Amino acid sequence: MPRGCKPTGDHALSNAERQARYRARQQVAPDTAVNRTRHPTDRRSRPQRWRDAVGTLLTLQAEYAEWLTAIPESLHGNATADALEAIVDLDLAPLGDVEPPRGYGRD
Repeated sequence: MPRGCKPTGDHALSNAERQARYRARQQVAPDTAVNRTRHPTDRRSRPQRWRDAVGTLLTLQAEYAEWLTAIPESLHGNATADALEAIVDLDLAPLGDVEPPRGYGRD
């Protein structure tokens, strides 16, 4: 069983032609290199991330409540007002009272 790729032309490539094709591919490769940036690692503990997330939710809920009060009466029946009312009606206060476990004997 023959090995390698089938020739693209009428005849197999000579060593010099194969080497020239290889060098041409190597010159093109650096242009296609991908620069990957590393995102900073979040070093906060889980309880701290929980408190931050709950604080963010409560802040957003307060902002949505202000937005809802700023909407004119004529727009209170539309989808935006309904979504804002649903967000404002959520009771997020119990989330702030929850203290997640620290785990692994660090209680």
